[in-house]
Amino acid sequence: MAEQTAPLRTTAEPGGGSTLAAGAKPDAAVVRDALGVGIAVGLSGFAFGVTSAGSGLSLLQTCALSLLVFTGASQFALVGALAVGGNPYTAAAGAFFLGVRNAFYGLRLSQLLALPRALRPLAAQWVIDETTAVTLPQPTRRAARIGFTVTGLTLYVLWNLTTLVGALGAEALGDTDAWGLDAASPAVFLALLAPMLKSTTERVTAGLAVLLALGLLPVLPAGVPVLLSALAAPVVLFLMGRAKGGEAHVTGAKDAGATRAEDGR
Repeated sequence: MAEQTAPLRTTAEPGGGSTLAAGAKPDAAVVRDALGVGIAVGLSGFAFGVTSAGSGLSLLQTCALSLLVFTGASQFALVGALAVGGNPYTAAAGAFFLGVRNAFYGLRLSQLLALPRALRPLAAQWVIDETTAVTLPQPTRRAARIGFTVTGLTLYVLWNLTTLVGALGAEALGDTDAWGLDAASPAVFLALLAPMLKSTTERVTAGLAVLLALGLLPVLPAGVPVLLSALAAPVVLFLMGRAKGGEAHVTGAKDAGATRAEDGR
C-alpha cells in the first residue's frame, strides 16, 4: 500500500535532467495504456446500441442506459433478457447483481485514489471493470489517478457516442442477431478479465460460473442463469476449505503417529 500511494518522484541527473525514481511509471506510458483500453472497449458501445434497439428499446431508453448505468455487462444482460421475452423484473435483477461488483471495486479504488470528497460522487460513475483493471496495477497514486481519469473519460465519451450511432444504425443493419454484435462487449470483457485470473481458485470459480450459466440457460428464464452463476464462488470456497481441512487432518494424524513412534522408542 505504501508503494502504491507514494507520490511520483524524480532524481536529478549529472547533466541537469531528471529521471523517474525506481518503481515510478512515466505519465505518457500510463496515458497510452489507459487510451488503449478506453478506445478498444468504448467502440463496442456500437454493439450495445444495435442490440438494445433490436430488443425493442427506444433511442432515448438506449442512450439513457449508457449515460446513467454505464456498465456494459449489466446493460447487455438487461437488453439481452428483454430481447428473448424475459420478465422485466428478472432482467433488471440480473443487471443489478452484475453491477454490484462495482461497489466492491469502489472500496479498493477509494483508498488508492484518495480523491477529494466533492469529486467522489462524479468518480463513482466511472468505477467499472476497465478503469479498475487499469488503475490497480499502477505503482503510484499519481499514476493511478491518471489511469483512472483517462480510462474513465475516454470510455464514457466513446461508449455513449457509439451507443447513439449503433441505435441509429440498427435499422440499416436489419437482423441484428445475424451480426452477432451482442457478443462483442462480453468478448472484450473476457479478454480483460482472463489475465487477472492468476490463482487456481479464481480459474476454477470462473470456469464453474460459466458452466452453471450455460447449463441453466436452456431451462430457466432469461437473466436467472446469470444470477445463479454467482453461486460458483461460495461453492468453490467451501470445497477448497474442505480440501485444506482434510489435508490438515491427515498431516496432523501423521505428525501424531510420528510422535507416538518416537515416544515408543
